[in-house]
Amino acid sequence: MKRIDLFFTAALVPLDYLTLILAAIAAFSLRFIPMFTNIRPVTFDLTLAGYLQTIVPLAIVWIVIFALSGLYAIKTRRLATEATRIIVAVSAGIAVVLGIAFFSRELFESRFILLAIWAVASLFLIIERLTIRMIQRTLYSKGIGAKYVVILGKTKSGHELREFFTRFPRLGFHVSQQFGSFSEETKQRILELRKKNKADILCLADPHINHEQLEDIKSFADIEHLTFLYSAELFPGSAVQPIIHTFAGIPVIEIPKTPLDGWGAIYKRLFDIVVSFFLIVFSLPIQVIVAAALLIERQGGILFHQKRMGQNEKPFQYFKFRSMVKNAVALRSDPAFIKKFGNERKGPLFKLKDDPRVTPVGRILRKLSLDEIPEFYLVFFGRMSIIGPRPHLPEEVANYKPAQRRVLTIKPGITGIAQISGRANLDFNDEVRLDMYYIENWSPWMDLVVLVKTPLAVFFRTGAY
Repeated sequence: MKRIDLFFTAALVPLDYLTLILAAIAAFSLRFIPMFTNIRPVTFDLTLAGYLQTIVPLAIVWIVIFALSGLYAIKTRRLATEATRIIVAVSAGIAVVLGIAFFSRELFESRFILLAIWAVASLFLIIERLTIRMIQRTLYSKGIGAKYVVILGKTKSGHELREFFTRFPRLGFHVSQQFGSFSEETKQRILELRKKNKADILCLADPHINHEQLEDIKSFADIEHLTFLYSAELFPGSAVQPIIHTFAGIPVIEIPKTPLDGWGAIYKRLFDIVVSFFLIVFSLPIQVIVAAALLIERQGGILFHQKRMGQNEKPFQYFKFRSMVKNAVALRSDPAFIKKFGNERKGPLFKLKDDPRVTPVGRILRKLSLDEIPEFYLVFFGRMSIIGPRPHLPEEVANYKPAQRRVLTIKPGITGIAQISGRANLDFNDEVRLDMYYIENWSPWMDLVVLVKTPLAVFFRTGAY
């Protein structure tokens, strides 16, 4: 662990304490502004000095709650996860204050101040943590406090990790060396880097390594006090949090299929119904305009119908606004057409960047992704989801490898991680990898992030055909 990381982690305690005090003062001041006093006059007799005598010790209680909530863990979390924990911890602090107030009516006479403390403290603390994170990343980008990574494995994932760390130095990782294998010579070179303080993390990026070599590398990392990371490929393991059972005194590990089981599935269905309903209502004027344009173009109706594969490989009737000529489906299997234009996608999917089958109106619809608006109805009636893997044709699914069929375990979606990460530019294997990441790591927050980023991907036409 770098000293700079320990410094920032330790600094969070006094900074959080000061932020809580400032938030409490701000909440107190809000109660006396005319906008609120005109609605409800101040009826309590509480001075700022007396208020602070209560707040200063209570802020210490909040810090203890923060510590119990894991807000001072050295491990870096996503900002969204940390913000959620902050809101939960502040809420728990308010609950403690209410519990104390139940036995002491003199603690707080204003419910407004309590509510304001909850809102302002949550906001201030999130801003404070964001500021600290920005300062850290600025220092990392200048090489201050960065961790030096040694990558083992000149594989695709190894090269992608090296490129990623090089492209984003603000994350605090600097690749000092990359080796193809773990040999005695490699050990010596890593030890030399260690002596020069150029090796902090040993990252294994070779999914084909055997168990004996893995144990050797892990032991070496432990002995030399190197943080050990293992980059698993798509299918050798699962990213879902394992569940440990004990049967006959033997620990047995269960790997859940996806967090979308149980309450996750209930939440996602409610999310789909609410979001699709509002999207249908708000897009009604656009639907009318597009339908009129397609009628004028006269290329075979307003909607394009096709059988697609849904959840658990059950086919469903898929439709969207028509964007191609009448015989588009027949042309994709025409040998002469394929010979002339080819197929620009690797794997079982068929795609052309400048597809001659697309009509003039269809080109505009695809450019703005307006052709997919009718899919909102499919979501509302439960055939699709707002976010998930794209629905593919039965003949495409027939060519999937067994492991790739795991993307069919959830409902197909209008958008997803693959769409916002490159859309049509991704090859099929990369698309499946991202879809599997979504399935194994799903969370309500992930759905919101994908939903917010989708318009940006459409606007900047990230990989759009």
